[in-house]
This record gives sequence, structure tokens and C-alpha cells, in this order.
Amino acid sequence: MQPSIQTLRMGRPEWVMLMILSVLWGGSFFFAKVALAEVGPLLLVLLRVAIAAVALGVIARMLGHRIPASAQLWKRFFILGAINNLIPFSLLFWGQTHIGGGLASILTAVVPVFTVLVAHAATSDERITPAKSVGVGFGVLGVTVMIGLDLRSGHDWLWLAAMAACLVASLSYAFATVYGRSFKPFGLPPLIIAFGQVSATSVMMLPIALVVEQPWQLAVPSLPTISAVLGLGLLSTALAYVLFFRILDRGGATNLSLVTFLIPISAIALSTLLLGEQLHTSHVLGMLLIFVGLAVLDGRLQRLLTRPTRAKACAQSC
Repeated sequence: MQPSIQTLRMGRPEWVMLMILSVLWGGSFFFAKVALAEVGPLLLVLLRVAIAAVALGVIARMLGHRIPASAQLWKRFFILGAINNLIPFSLLFWGQTHIGGGLASILTAVVPVFTVLVAHAATSDERITPAKSVGVGFGVLGVTVMIGLDLRSGHDWLWLAAMAACLVASLSYAFATVYGRSFKPFGLPPLIIAFGQVSATSVMMLPIALVVEQPWQLAVPSLPTISAVLGLGLLSTALAYVLFFRILDRGGATNLSLVTFLIPISAIALSTLLLGEQLHTSHVLGMLLIFVGLAVLDGRLQRLLTRPTRAKACAQSC
């Protein structure tokens, strides 16, 4: 069902939900950093998606949605779960064992940049335009500045490998964004797609986490770790999905894309205030360049620059 024209407006409730969503997704980097002190990255992925699957399943049933039984759909859920959850979550959590959550959040902000490139290569109706090329260029420049200056600063290979892992996670998210379009013909409620992918990811992650990290050998986690895991699954995944699709329905995809700018800010604020992390000057510079690229990609910068010209033309014609 397509939203009506009236719903594609950002009123106060939608702006509040957008801010909350940015804090929830920015908070995922904080929750992960806390939990990784006692829980391995693969086990943390399993706990995150399993908790979210249970919560989303309950919400779906409460709303009267039917869980699909089609083998074709579940095959797609497994593919989406792999490229939108299993791969990026695993890489991001491993990366955060070596770099801070704030830096990881900046590196994942390039998802729209990768999405433009993947969509250009994989689809026929989303080609790269000159404006998009400029946006991609700024995004690539931002990443290059961060990695290049970190290389000059003498960081060890694990630090650089962690940054690379976060970038590969962003690329995986980009593939997931493009692949997600294949669900459109099925007419599924977005909540069911979210439930399907985290459920499929839970099934895939269970043997991987058990074999690789053998969680039965771990000590009983502390209360902060348990709280962080629950926050990651219930708040930063289940609740975040609910808000995501609610904003998408009411405010549209363009307004929802603003969350891309806000997530690193939330993540950096939480990591700095609560964990004492500090960003290097190169990371701040890289983040600003990436933000310029994102603004170009979604058209906000162009609209901002052309607004005075349009206003002057209107005044002259009037």
C-alpha cells in the first residue's frame, strides 16, 4: 500500500521518532562496545538477532500479521539476513574490538555512497548521475583522508583491518539495500520482512557462534553486559525497525535518509560521554567530507545552494 500525500510530511511526531531512531541506531555502537568486553562478536550477533526476532514476532502477531510459509520467501529472507545482518554485524562487532564505536559509526555512514555504486552496477533504473558522482567522490575522499592519516600516524595493522572490516560491512549493507527491492512484488508488510531476516540470521548464526566461540565456556556475564545485549536486541534492532518503517510510511524515504547524518553524531556523543573515547582530527575531517557527500547524494546541498537563486528569480518575476 502506497502512503498518501498527507502522510509524507514530517510533523513533530515524525521528527521526534527520527531523533529517537538516530539515538537507537547510534546507541548500537555503544551497546556493542560495552557487551564486547565479555561477549565474543559472533555470539553477540546471535543474541542481537535472536532477541529481535522474538520481539518482532510478538509485535507482528499482536498486529495481526501472518508469518509467511513460502519456501521461496524464506530463501530470500536467508539471503537478506546474510547480507543485511550476519555479515555486517559480525564485521562491525569484530571491528569494534579494535577501534572505537564513534569511528565505526563514521565508517558505516558511507553506506549510501556504496549503495549508489552497487545500484548503478546491478540495476537499470538507478544510474550514476554527475551529481551522484560528486557525492561519491566526497565520500571516498573522506574515507581516504581517515585511513591515509591513520597510516601516517603509525596505527598497527589490527586498527587498519578493523577500519576495513567496517567498510566491508557498509558495502554489505549497500548490497542488502538493493536486494531488498526484490521483496516489493510480494506485498509483504515491512515488519514481516524485518522479522524474516532476523529470524533467518538467527538460524544461520547459531551453529557459527557455538562452534567458533563456544559460549558455554564463558563466565556468567555481568549486569552491564546483559543490559547492553538487551538494549542491542530490543532497542537498537526491534524497536528501531518499528520506528524505521513508521517514519518511512509517514515521512517518506527522503526525510528518513536524514538519519544517516544523525547516527554518527549520536554514536560519537554516547561513546565520548559514557566510554571516554576520543576521535582524532583526521576522523572528524573525514566525517565532514562524508557528510558533504551524503548531502550531495540526497540533493539537500544542491537545494540549499539553489534556494537563493530561485528566490531571486521569483522576486524578479513577481
